[in-house]
Amino acid sequence: MAQDVERKLGLPALIGMVVGSMVGAGIFSLPRTFGGATGVAGAVIAWAIAGGGMYALARVFQILAERKPDLDAGVFAYAKAGFGDYAGFLAAFGYWIGSCIGNVSYWVLIKSTLGAFFPFFGDGNTVAAIATASVGIWAFHFLILKGVQQAAFINAVVTVAKVIPIVLFILILLLAFKADLFRANLWGSFSHAGLFEQVRRTMLVTVFVFIGIEGASVYSRHAQRRSHVGAATLIGFTSVLMLMVLVSLLPYAVMTQADIAGLRQPSMAGVLAHVVGPWGAVFVSVGLLISVLGAYLAWSLICAEVLFAASRNNDMPAVFSRMNRNGVPSTALWVSNGVVQLFVISTYWSSDAFALMLNLTSVMSLVPYLLVAGYGFTLARRGGAHSPAETRRRDLTLAGIAVVYTGFMVLAGGTKYMLLSALLYAPGTALYFWARAEQGRRVFRRWELWLFAAACAGCFAAVVGLGRGWLVI
Repeated sequence: MAQDVERKLGLPALIGMVVGSMVGAGIFSLPRTFGGATGVAGAVIAWAIAGGGMYALARVFQILAERKPDLDAGVFAYAKAGFGDYAGFLAAFGYWIGSCIGNVSYWVLIKSTLGAFFPFFGDGNTVAAIATASVGIWAFHFLILKGVQQAAFINAVVTVAKVIPIVLFILILLLAFKADLFRANLWGSFSHAGLFEQVRRTMLVTVFVFIGIEGASVYSRHAQRRSHVGAATLIGFTSVLMLMVLVSLLPYAVMTQADIAGLRQPSMAGVLAHVVGPWGAVFVSVGLLISVLGAYLAWSLICAEVLFAASRNNDMPAVFSRMNRNGVPSTALWVSNGVVQLFVISTYWSSDAFALMLNLTSVMSLVPYLLVAGYGFTLARRGGAHSPAETRRRDLTLAGIAVVYTGFMVLAGGTKYMLLSALLYAPGTALYFWARAEQGRRVFRRWELWLFAAACAGCFAAVVGLGRGWLVI
């Protein structure tokens, strides 16, 4: 049965995986996130940096898909090929756990959205919200167990359905555009920080909304044609970038920056309600529920696929490579949703669960992205068949930009989230020990041992910081 499932996703379905993965919770939170940090000028600069960096990364994924067709599941496979077994494991684990945390943010935002109409959901982290989210987690779980093709088809339908409200939001704001108000919001008068600081404050959210750019690459083993992987990545990226830029910039033309910054999340609902009345909030809220549930479906597929592919490539314990009769990596799916459940429960003790999950997801995903960009750069430097002379300069430039961008973003995330990521990476390495023991292989090379020691030191610092109140979640 597994063979019947493989290699049946065409270009439209792969584009749907990319768009469905990227258009989720983040886009509906953009107006307030940008309004609370910067004005029009800072937003334009932020999107220029993020768009340029992520475009370069998307092209790296495209180039690697073409030049290294034997490497399935993209993210972790490229890291392992470039930097060794432990780096491959860290990329797989970081991407997997970051994806699980991102799924938690979806449930928090769903319940926060419903909280505007049903107060017992609060900001998405009440007991009622956690209980309802738990039901949703396992309902999706059993849907996916029925088969990848069925879930991918549903994802394609939902992707179309959730883009429609966003497009209508953009069209309505274009009709209500006030040039004088847009000019008044140009320099971010509401925020007293300098322009550079304003831009920096938006950086992690731009990473969050772009996560999913590699959706087609992760699911490449199901593609009808390998060339579709790169095409789907670029088409999906370009389409979503246009939507996100417009969603974040147009509110400055209908509201003051201070009013935008004071909106409840999902802030797109508040913006539309300001323009057309209360029905606008209901309209956006329904669109958000469709969008986030669709994104959750896409990311549940990706979470299980990454863990399965890593196991199949001997980077995770063999138990995660088990598949059910429908060709679904069932053990990986059970473990992934179990982790999501635990993180959902943990939101009860968080003061701002959505922001915490958003930022932590971004930081966890940046390490795998950095390793992928680094592999693309080293491959281009070597030249040969993997980087022909006529495209070598282009490949080096794109990969170099991607390395600088992802490296800068890791640092821009701040010490807090770097330590919290170490809090996950260090104990997560137990899975690597398990896998190496199964295979009877040496655990670390010398430099890998130093990398593990650094993760342990960061984990210890995080535990101390949380215990003494230096780190607040």
